[in-house]
Amino acid sequence: MPSASRLLQTTASRIGLGLAVLLFVVTPVLVEDDFWMTVLANTAAFAIAAIGLSILTGYAGQVSIGHAAFLTIGGYVVAYFGAEKGWPLPLWLVAAAVVGGAVGALVGPFALRFKGNYLVVVTLALLFITVWVVENWESFTGGFDGASTNGAPLSFGPLDFKELSLFGKDFTREQGLFYLGWIMVGLTALVARNLMRTRPGRAMQAIRDRDIAAEVVGVSNVHYKIAAFAISSAMASLGGALYAVNLRFISPSSPIEELFISIRFVAIIIVGGLGTIHGAIVGALILGPLPELVRENLGLLDFTVPIVDKPFVG
Repeated sequence: MPSASRLLQTTASRIGLGLAVLLFVVTPVLVEDDFWMTVLANTAAFAIAAIGLSILTGYAGQVSIGHAAFLTIGGYVVAYFGAEKGWPLPLWLVAAAVVGGAVGALVGPFALRFKGNYLVVVTLALLFITVWVVENWESFTGGFDGASTNGAPLSFGPLDFKELSLFGKDFTREQGLFYLGWIMVGLTALVARNLMRTRPGRAMQAIRDRDIAAEVVGVSNVHYKIAAFAISSAMASLGGALYAVNLRFISPSSPIEELFISIRFVAIIIVGGLGTIHGAIVGALILGPLPELVRENLGLLDFTVPIVDKPFVG
């Protein structure tokens, strides 16, 4: 694994990381409004999922508008294994990533034969399939009634993010989830950054730029494209699990709503910069809170409907 000095090769990158860590530490101390803490925690979930899409589209060159399906998968995984079965925080996080990655690996081979608009159609079909499964697999998803994620354990060792106490200060659940979300963003970004500097990461970029030439020199398009789908899906599912926990409830959305969310993620990685890990985070910070800002300050209609549309009340 590359050392920190190799990952942060410029003074500007080191200063930027230092400022990011400082903001991470002080934001919950300075911002005590639970609404905005939830918005920022949701932004962290979007950033994780956007990093996954950046790997798939920006690095591997595979276009997808089915990304929202994996957020939904992650949400129902935490509802079932976390809230219903009581799995601890590390286990339901891993379960969300594994299930999402497995589904992505199954989708990958179907997408290998297609490029461009044809690949878009294949990933679009995934949205419809996911919605149908969610609505009909009642024993796992709760069907049309949805499922609560409020009971999912949020403890890791001595840290309980539901009732966090640090620096001599007690934090609310929303503030604790802010810390959890952005810790996961940092870990996801580190994994993605290291991956893109290794041989598999360079192989994905070679396929993106010249897939036939890459195949000629020994780079397996099949293996690396499937791997890109699996990694991207795992990260999206992980983000979806955190998002569902933030909002405490998950219920079925229509395929059109899921499509709007997927388009939103495409916009996030474009705004932040395709083919960069930090760009996905920047894009999420710019576009992630936008619907809440619009609703809060302008009272305009938000067309990007979240995957969890029945917030828990209690």
